Amino acid sequence: MNPRLLALGALLLAPALVFAAPIVAEKQPVNLHAIGMFFVFVLGTLAITWWAARQTQSTSDFYTAGGGISGFQNGLAIAGDYMSAATLLGLSSLVFAKGYDGFIYTVAFFVGWPIITFLMAERLRNLGRFTFADIVSYRLDQTRMRTFAAFGSLTVVCCYLVVQMVGAGQLIKLLFGLDYRTAVIVVGALMLVYVIFGGMIATTWVQIIKAVLLLAGGTTLAMLAMAEFGFSFETLATRAVEAHAIGWNIMGPGAMLADPINAASLSLGLVFGIAGLPHILMRFFTVPNAREARKSVFYATGFIGFFFLVVMVLGYAAIVIVGTDPQFYVGGDLKGALIGGGNMVAMHLAKAVGGNLFLGFLSAVAFATILAVVSGLALAGASAISHDLYATVLKKGTASEAQEMRVTRFATVGLGVIAILLGFLFENQNIAFLVGLTFGIAASTNFPVLIMAMYWKNLTTRGALAGGFAGLISALVLVILSPAVWVTVLGNAKAIYPYDHPALFSMPLAFLVTVVVSLLDTSARAARERDAFDDQFVRAQTGLGAAAASNH
Repeated sequence: MNPRLLALGALLLAPALVFAAPIVAEKQPVNLHAIGMFFVFVLGTLAITWWAARQTQSTSDFYTAGGGISGFQNGLAIAGDYMSAATLLGLSSLVFAKGYDGFIYTVAFFVGWPIITFLMAERLRNLGRFTFADIVSYRLDQTRMRTFAAFGSLTVVCCYLVVQMVGAGQLIKLLFGLDYRTAVIVVGALMLVYVIFGGMIATTWVQIIKAVLLLAGGTTLAMLAMAEFGFSFETLATRAVEAHAIGWNIMGPGAMLADPINAASLSLGLVFGIAGLPHILMRFFTVPNAREARKSVFYATGFIGFFFLVVMVLGYAAIVIVGTDPQFYVGGDLKGALIGGGNMVAMHLAKAVGGNLFLGFLSAVAFATILAVVSGLALAGASAISHDLYATVLKKGTASEAQEMRVTRFATVGLGVIAILLGFLFENQNIAFLVGLTFGIAASTNFPVLIMAMYWKNLTTRGALAGGFAGLISALVLVILSPAVWVTVLGNAKAIYPYDHPALFSMPLAFLVTVVVSLLDTSARAARERDAFDDQFVRAQTGLGAAAASNH
């Protein structure tokens, strides 16, 4: 593919707006600074892809970078996976509009990491090889469990891809003046190049570079903004309270947390959903051992926690520096983070304190994030199709590496086409519900089965399937019946399910059904599956599971 055409694709790497409602984005004059910087980034990552393609010789290299990524490098890559442009733009805009409520939202995204650190990282690395399906099928029925795991993974991947693609197209239209559909097509094309030719090696290094740039850019912006307040948090807080329409209310819990059931459901989804995201779980197979897996989470937690604090500073600083601009007032009140230009407060802040050059740099960094996130999602989805469904379920382990790699590349192309078509389909739709759906499905489907497969001796195939599908179906149904879909998208007068997030009900249901069905399963196979737990436990502790899982 022509490198110039690929470089042009840089224009579409717009950030995913996790909290975005329908965006009405008007085309703006072309930002030459951003385009120039983005060309440099894309050309650099294309060079990485070329190098990675020469290093990728096996399925292990393609799926997990041959297990040769260090804990520090993988920690940066995990942080890159998690610190999407939605973190920089969406969360800073949420703090800008809601104050303390927005900060609490960011905390919910963060506190799931200790669960992964202490409960999952070591066993993920010791029991898995390429995907988390290796773990859930370790002592259970290979065919049925891998089919279920692949279905759950692809559902999460597709939902998240829609959010990324729609956010990319809308924000590019807003900032760069590029047509929405053109932006979506080029995003898909670039994704195919990075994944098909570079695999996990290229994806990892793109994530690392993007994480460093995002940390550096966000920190620099925060320092420039704090200079306006004499580097005094007290001055920042005082002036933010004076500038915001709701005054002191931005310093305490507000309407977003007024309903305790809704708040609890949101928190459960965000905290446990991260432990069920397939593109995050896949990263634990790229390190050589369990010790490096734990180090990965330790470093990632530090980077992510620091960046969330930076985002909070940006949101409050924007209230004073950006919010006092008349263009951000509607009817005497500040625009909310979910309305139009309010999503771009970090970019407006960058221009206010750093000029067009810094705005161009930060725009390029923000656009780069979608490249990394989409590539990781595509790789996770393709591996579920090729490794779990094709190589293990259909071919029963008889497929050659060449055949599996061929299917992986075809699957990547298919996912790219689906992502582009979904981006077209959802162009003018409210995509906020997809975020709740993504985390709700991950928390209700993948997480319960995965954690119980690792820790509960009595888990059986029947129980895992029943619980997993109960969580999946209930999460889907509750989101459809919620105000975000039933009222906003479908146009009904009142939602049947009155809350925005499903996890408070769907996740416990998944655990309950799993436990009840497993305990009632008295079949001979269930007895063998329970007996096999002791062998799994030993391998989980000693690190012998990865090799065994590949031949199980």
